[in-house]
Amino acid sequence: MENTLSMAECEDQPLAEEDPMDEWLFLSSESASPPILSVDRAEEPEDTRKLKSKLLSAWNSIKYVSAWSFKQKSKFNKSSPVIMLGKTYELTHSGDREQFRRSFSSLLWLTYRRGFPLLPGSGLSTDSGWGCMLRTGQMLLAQGLLLHLMPPDWSWTANLHSVKDDIDLQDNHASAGTHQSQRNSKLGRQLSLGSLLDRPMEGTHRKVISWFADLPSAPFGIHTLVDLGKSSGKKAGDWYGPSIVAHILRKAVNKSPDVSRLSVYVAQDCTVYKKDVSSLYDIWTSVIILVPVRLGGQELNPNYIPCVKKLLGLHCCIGIIGGKPKHSLFFVGYQDNNLLYLDPHYCQTTVVVTKGNFPLESFHCKHPKKIPFSQMDPSCTVGFYAKDPNDFERLCKDVTEALLTSTDTYPMFIFEEGPGPQEETGSVSTNLTYIQRKSQRKRVSTTSSMDEFVLL
Repeated sequence: MENTLSMAECEDQPLAEEDPMDEWLFLSSESASPPILSVDRAEEPEDTRKLKSKLLSAWNSIKYVSAWSFKQKSKFNKSSPVIMLGKTYELTHSGDREQFRRSFSSLLWLTYRRGFPLLPGSGLSTDSGWGCMLRTGQMLLAQGLLLHLMPPDWSWTANLHSVKDDIDLQDNHASAGTHQSQRNSKLGRQLSLGSLLDRPMEGTHRKVISWFADLPSAPFGIHTLVDLGKSSGKKAGDWYGPSIVAHILRKAVNKSPDVSRLSVYVAQDCTVYKKDVSSLYDIWTSVIILVPVRLGGQELNPNYIPCVKKLLGLHCCIGIIGGKPKHSLFFVGYQDNNLLYLDPHYCQTTVVVTKGNFPLESFHCKHPKKIPFSQMDPSCTVGFYAKDPNDFERLCKDVTEALLTSTDTYPMFIFEEGPGPQEETGSVSTNLTYIQRKSQRKRVSTTSSMDEFVLL
């Protein structure tokens, strides 16, 4: 499959005016050196491998740079609501605008990193250029963990003042800033009080972030995810599809001693088998449900857009990950015909989280960005969180109703009462997919961005 997914309309501009690569890049000082595209890492000194890894990271930065990589704001229509992970924000109301800013900046933002310990067997100390789907998978899991561990409606207030101007409303007037300094002063006082009230949860907030650290010991860090991907035939430097990432996340959570009372279930062939999920509650109290789907062939089938909107409007939804190689995004909401997303394609320096007061700013995004639904890639994994069996029953009812909004096509996925077929351990194919047509399935060969999906 040709790698041509356009991301050019994130700021509602015509495609012709934008570069088709919507990526944020870190241009390191090493970019002036000649690029090294391939290396023989066997028996090389560690210093040599680190140097080559830095040069490769710099080359990726140059290779994927675009004329507008550093544009950071998208325009929002003040007259239309923003729907994000089960909540609706009316931007005409100042209170809703502030709440949207707070909610968005509270999402964990996990991006490319550089300078972490070498990934075993690869000589790589960065995931720039290849690890974007693993990063979006981390963000999906992080949202589920926040719902699992934090109080309802928790938000990170410590840095809210720095995002106050990052929602660009399309119908602003010049007079809108007349009393801005007074509002900022009042907001600062509110933040001081809010930070004090939220302080008991700050330790949990930091703990969750540390679980995604770029260290071999982190249960959901890049080292662990790459290691778990080996059973699926993947290695550091490969592209990981949304289906394989779902299974990697399941393995990571189910083997981790750090997270208690939580399991991950991955749907089979676009079917959530309710008995299998219910059986998890005999051991765990909460479940994250991941459903890999493919919503069309080369492009998104527009009949699924109403369904995607409905799903992102449910409280149980923790987001959608998807995309082609080097175009993976984490979708969290929408406004009108544009999806709201977090972008992992920004290479930041690795943060040392072993220090108790490590900086948090690089793990929270201040700039909401948008992309048209028409540019969404059909390869996706949808995530949900159910706290207990009663919550799961409500989830089944609400999600089923949402799935019915996509008419004239097959449902994105379905719920079945009984148990599903037993899967062989580690049996996640990377080169086969199943096309479902009523009761018949046909096996066909696929390209790298179609890793075991049911085509609908």
